[in-house]
Parts: sequence; C-alpha cells; structure tokens
Amino acid sequence: MGSMSLVTRITALAALVAITQGRSPDEWKSRVIYQLLTDRFAQNQDDSSPCGDLSNYCGGTFQGIIRKLDYIQGLGVNAIWISPIPEQTDNGYHGYWQKDIYTINPNFGTSDDLISLVKECHNRSIWVMLDIVANHMGNQASGDWSDFSSFNPFNQQGHYHPYCEINNFNNQTEVEVCRLANLPDLDQSNSFVQSTLVSWIHNTVTTYGFDGIRVDTTAEVPKSFWYQYSGSAGVYSMGEVFNGDPEYVSGYQGPLAATLNYPMYFKLFNAFQKRQTMYNVHDGVSQNDVFPDVSVLGNFLDNHDNPRFLHNNPDRVTLKNALAYVIFAEGIPIIYYGTEQGFDGSGDPYCRESLWPQYYNNSDLYLFIKTLATFRTEQGSSLYEAAQVERYVDDEFFAFTRGNVFVATSNIGTGQSLSRSITYHPYSSGTTLVNILNSSDKVTVENNQFEVNIEDGMPKVYFPQN
Repeated sequence: MGSMSLVTRITALAALVAITQGRSPDEWKSRVIYQLLTDRFAQNQDDSSPCGDLSNYCGGTFQGIIRKLDYIQGLGVNAIWISPIPEQTDNGYHGYWQKDIYTINPNFGTSDDLISLVKECHNRSIWVMLDIVANHMGNQASGDWSDFSSFNPFNQQGHYHPYCEINNFNNQTEVEVCRLANLPDLDQSNSFVQSTLVSWIHNTVTTYGFDGIRVDTTAEVPKSFWYQYSGSAGVYSMGEVFNGDPEYVSGYQGPLAATLNYPMYFKLFNAFQKRQTMYNVHDGVSQNDVFPDVSVLGNFLDNHDNPRFLHNNPDRVTLKNALAYVIFAEGIPIIYYGTEQGFDGSGDPYCRESLWPQYYNNSDLYLFIKTLATFRTEQGSSLYEAAQVERYVDDEFFAFTRGNVFVATSNIGTGQSLSRSITYHPYSSGTTLVNILNSSDKVTVENNQFEVNIEDGMPKVYFPQN
C-alpha cells in the first residue's frame, strides 16, 4: 500500500510539472468560457433559417466559428469550448461517438481549418478548450456488440471491457467497466489503449495549440488513468462528473485539475429556475468546501445535456440574476451558446439549437453578459483571486463580495421589488458604490451600512466610485 501511494504521488507531481508547460489552472481563472457546439454555432455562409433537424448534422464548421469571432469577442468572453474533433459514427454531430481518433471530423472541416481557428482565437487573446472523450467509442453499425472492426485504432475486442450496461450508477465498478448508452467501453487498463490515448492527447494539444481540455464522462474511467492523461495533456483539465454529490465529484479534482461544479449547478437550479429558497445558494457555497480548489471549478447554468434555463423558468430577469452569480462567483464562469439570445430549448437535442440566424449583438441578454464579463476581466486578479464572502442571505435574496465587488441577486423575478440593509461588508463609511449595470444607481455607506433596493427583480453589481 505504501508503494502504491508513492506511485500516485509521483504521478501527480509529474502531472503538475507537465501542466506548467501549457495554460495552468491559475491562468484559467482569468477566463470567461463560451461553450459552443461546433455543428450548431456557425456555418461557412450565413443561413437565414435555423436548423430543422436537431438529431443530425446542421452544418456548423471551424471556419464558421472563425467568421463569427467578432460576435464571440463582443460578448466579453475570452475562451471558447469546442466539440470533440475526431471522425464520428453516423449522426455524431455532437462529437461523442468516435470512429477514428486520428481523423478530423470532415463535417467540421480540415486539420488546417482547425489550426487556423486556434491561431485566429489566439490572435484575439481567446483561449480554446477542446472537449475530449477517452471513455468510449461510437455506435456499432453492425449491431454486433463484438464487432469493433469499424473503429480506428481500437478495432479489437480486447481493447474493450466485456459487454455489460450501466444500470446502477451507485456501483462504481459498474460505472467504470460497463457501457453508457450502449457505447463500447474502452478498457484503459489495456496497455495499448492506455498508451494510445495518453499519446493522442499530448500530440493533439501540441499539434493544434489547445489551451485546455474538457473531459467527457470522467467518472466512467478510473481515477488512476486521469492522472496520466491530464499530465500528458499538459494543460488545464476540467472533468464532467454528472452528479450532485460534492463528496463524490470532488474526488476527481486531483486526477484532473478541476471539474464542472455540478453540485452547485443543482443548487442554482433550485434557487433560480425553480424559485425555491435562496438558502440553496448558501448551501451550495458551503458544500464547495470539500473541493481542494473551488476557484478553478467550472460554474454554469445550463449546457448541452440539460434543458435550458429559460425552458424551466421563462423569466429573463431571473436568468440575469443567476448569470450575475455565475460570472462573479468563485470559479470559472461558463456561458452556454444561445443563452445570450434567450434560447429556451428542452432536453437533448432541443437544447442544442443552431445559433443562426440569431447573431444579434444588441439583444438585451447579449449586452447584459457583455457588461458583466467585460467588467470581470477588467478587474483582473483583484477579483478572481479574491475569496467569495457571503454578505446577506434569506429566502429571496443572496449577496456576496469578491474583493471590492458587491453582487446582489434575488429570485423574485420581473416586476418585483425588495430592500435589504447591508451591515456586513468591506467598505468604510462615506464610500459611494456605483451599480455597473446602471451608473445612475449609487448608494453611500453611512453608519457602516447601506441599502440595496432591488427594482423590477434586477440584480445589482456595485463597485466603489473612483
């Protein structure tokens, strides 16, 4: 047991050394990530009508993303997360059904197109995060679970775990060795599979210059493999552990640099989408303590695997409150494409709409996100290195600070108002605070307190006046 512990420590140290060669977790704290589906974001030419069949390819490409970088940059974000890049089995528009890991998905474009995309992003100081899959391959066209001949390079039965399907997600062994959605489950204990995947991620990151990776189906692969894989990648890694238990999810921060903060997602869902008590936010922040480093976790409101926020709660003002929380809370904020245009799709695939033709850079939500994301970036390390401190909470209201930034959120919604006296804060008496969303909204700290008046349900982001 002692030698195993030593090996684990050495592996973790090697991973830490390797990651310093690329964009580190600390560097990623400065980012606001825009998650897009490559097939759904932009085509080579503008289209006046949205995609009609969301279960198949819609036509988005790498060149399409390049064409719309002004739109992305204008939103105030400074990183994008793109879909997995390998060639897919039939209808694998999303990128999670790998067929040939060495061939770029021709529906997205060419290898040169991808190199150009990363280069053009870097020219604008936009970092690129690649979604990757190391757990499974795509659908078996023959219907014969023992036929792997269509896959490259994992074309032998010995490259996979014996056939079984995950039925009990509380059984970790079953989760790691059985099939998710009947997709062939790679055996990372097989030396060829392990070495091939580890080499592939190193070569892919190096070839294209990716700044980070998002790791699909993280919990379906043993933690020991992720130490080696993330070390070989040499960049920030953020794992998907689709689970609301912070004790369970936090166990994958270490093997990977970070995870998506799914436990917090569910708390925010309850507080804002379902309009339950705002103590959900308080509880979510408290449970974050089990993570080794909350500041590099990925915070989000919706994504390609869940119904959009506005599907569950159509009130855009409540969405703005939730966005204000995510953008300024401790962690790395992630904005799912289409949120800025008020998309309201239900579950997969309806939450995977084509963004075209709605590239409106003057829409209310677009401008709202732009204001907050730009301000976050302007504050720099004085904000994203600062601790999150709760300042007030009750059933309808949650306020916190990071550094000198005071964020007030509520779930009361459009047309509603409330007032709260803030007595626990970092400001000296006489300080005037200005709302960055409305420069005429100012409050002055008097007798060690100030009033926050929520009007029409809108959030407030106060900052000391110069």
